[in-house]
Amino acid sequence: MKTINIKKRLPFSAQEVWDVISDVERCDWVPAVEKITLEGDVRSFTMEGIGEVQEKIIKNDTENMVLQYSAIKTPSQVEHHLATISISMKDDGCDFEWVSEIAPDQFSEAIRSGMDISFQGLIRVLSS
Repeated sequence: MKTINIKKRLPFSAQEVWDVISDVERCDWVPAVEKITLEGDVRSFTMEGIGEVQEKIIKNDTENMVLQYSAIKTPSQVEHHLATISISMKDDGCDFEWVSEIAPDQFSEAIRSGMDISFQGLIRVLSS
């Protein structure tokens, strides 16, 4: 199993970042996704180049600003996926951390690339 981590200090308030991240149907910051549907705690979307994906929302904790989700249906044979995004308030903005666990290891570069592209999309949305 591989673990991929993005940890950055952002010049935006924790609440601004959380407002985007915690809206689990929002996809304007995820470049390869045009629409997300939510049924109960499962969000579904089609990702360009990957196909249909379903993720179970495990935690959407507004008080602690933690979102945790796991891919439960993918076109590839993912054995394990768990992602956690956490936001922490700081005087000069906030700390953003996104950790994804993935198995088998062969999917780690695709996950890393998707996280990097989505993180840049988040910055773009927050900057506009």
